[in-house]
Formats: sequence, C-alpha cells, structure tokens
Amino acid sequence: MGKGFNVIGPCTWTRAGLMGFGTEREARDLKIDREGRRALRQAKSVPILDDIKVYLGREQPKVLPKSPEGQAIGYALSNWEALTRYAEDGDLEIDNNGAERSLRGVAVGRRNWMFFGSDNGGRTAAVLTSFITTCKRLDIDPFAYLRDIFERLSTHPQSRLAELLPDQWRAVRQAASTS
Repeated sequence: MGKGFNVIGPCTWTRAGLMGFGTEREARDLKIDREGRRALRQAKSVPILDDIKVYLGREQPKVLPKSPEGQAIGYALSNWEALTRYAEDGDLEIDNNGAERSLRGVAVGRRNWMFFGSDNGGRTAAVLTSFITTCKRLDIDPFAYLRDIFERLSTHPQSRLAELLPDQWRAVRQAASTS
C-alpha cells in the first residue's frame, strides 16, 4: 500500500484520481522541469496508483467478468502499464486533453469541409490547419513566423531547413530575446 493512503471504495478511488490531477497542478504551479515533475509523480502519484491497482485486484473476483464493472476493472488492469506510463516520464501528460482540444476544430468543421471543391483544396486546408494548430500550441504568431521564413528562405542553406520548423524557429527567437 502507498504512503498513508488506503483505497477503500469507489468514492475514495475518485478522490485518488483527483489527487493525481492535484499533483499535476502542483507541478505546473511550481514550474518544475521534466525531472522534477517525474520525481513529484514518483513521490505523490505512484503510491496512489499502487493503491488503486491493489483495490482493482481485490474487487475483480467480486464482480462478474462480463458486467460493466468487471469489464472496466479488466480493461484497467490489462492496460495498467499504459495507464501509469505518465508517472515514469516527466514529459508525458496525465491525460490527452491537449490532443482532444486540437481536434475539436476538426470535429466542428467536418461538415463544412466536404465543400472544399477538390482533393487539392482539402489537402491545402489540412496543411493550413496543421500549421495554425502547431503555431497555437507553440504560442507563435503565424503571420510573424511566415513573414520571417519567407524573408530568409531564399538564402537559407538547404541542408539546414529543419532550423526553419516552427519549434526550432521559436527556440532561436527565444534565445535571441534573452541575450
């Protein structure tokens, strides 16, 4: 069992899950790096996760395997490694909310995108949507990025084109602004 935390039932399990998100909030508030985030998870989240796994193992024989509870417990235990992987790597998020948020625009616009006029129009829209989403994720002004890239593209060495990708471009801009 984890440090002073004993999972007794579903309500406590829900509270344990919320505590895991509390650990993530604490990591964000402290603005700690990936190793610090990993260490915080190891200290606070792993004991809770261990208790949840013990609880699931204890409850599994008490429920019918084909019941909704039995299927949920079986799913959680059979995917335990993937479900707890975030605790081993400070770069991973506890959830996929960022990916879901970035796909929301795709779901909302799906009906409208049937009318791009051609396959090439659809491909162009996909490239532009990907570009805008990447810029949003990296907190880059798309217009400023494109203006700078178009000004430098003709003189930039072809062997170093990767330097012009949005994440690399942002890193160079941030380094230049701090010096």
